[in-house]
Amino acid sequence: MNRAGSMADVLVGAARLSGIDASGAVSIRNGSNAIYELHGGIVARIGKVGSSATAEREILVSQWLNHAGIPTVEAIPSVPQPVVVDDRPVTWWRLIPDHRASTPEELGGMVRRLHSLPPPMAFELPIFDPLVGIRDRIVSAATINHDDRSWLIEHYTILEKQYDELSNPESPCVIHGDAWQGNLVVPQSGIPIVLDLDKVSLGRREWDLIQIAVDYTDFRRITEGEYRSFVSAYGGYDVTSWPGFRVLADIQELRWVTFALSLTEASGNAADQARHRIACLKGEVARPWKWSAL
Repeated sequence: MNRAGSMADVLVGAARLSGIDASGAVSIRNGSNAIYELHGGIVARIGKVGSSATAEREILVSQWLNHAGIPTVEAIPSVPQPVVVDDRPVTWWRLIPDHRASTPEELGGMVRRLHSLPPPMAFELPIFDPLVGIRDRIVSAATINHDDRSWLIEHYTILEKQYDELSNPESPCVIHGDAWQGNLVVPQSGIPIVLDLDKVSLGRREWDLIQIAVDYTDFRRITEGEYRSFVSAYGGYDVTSWPGFRVLADIQELRWVTFALSLTEASGNAADQARHRIACLKGEVARPWKWSAL
């Protein structure tokens, strides 16, 4: 059974257990988590195998952030959740209609507010590890040749050592863990809303600044003016001037490569994109790079 079929079966089973109508469900995304839009303004989020604890924490994080004054996607309160089918947790959320991705300035303001929050008292956040899962994806990738696999493992090993050598922050702060413009959306109300809460953790603040920084430095997806508006909204701190910037940037870009690798068995486009991304990391393609979304 292919992954899309498997996810649809999980959705149907979870909806039956929760008393929710899943007929006519529309797939929004089928990445690390599978996302579906259902009737009645409901969004279903299907997590990875064995991630029930993460799903439970997402609901707590949503309630905590909304209470703290950071508007965040809301779980449906009338349905017990998560419901687990085939060891995959399924959670139910309110649909945010007619929205756009945030601007860099809006993202910078949200991240600044998030980083200023004291950690929650009612539950514990995990410590964020940007390296988790990377090596496993390289080793298990079925569609790359021996030379590329060896190079990626060596590259990972170097980055792991460099990351371990970074000076520890004086105190970890609350971070989103996947802070990019698509994870902060703006509906017609004009009030930005935070999405994708599975990586909210305690960690190094610079990690939340890396994605948009490399969007500017390595991909030119945003202009200099847009990047400066992000820096200003965050409070003036430019992560590209931090000595550890390149280490975190390289880890983030390696994560994006291994995400493509994780999809290659099911998608020829992902396989092509993975090969292109590896060539970029190896220096065979000059920056600014152009990577297609998956």
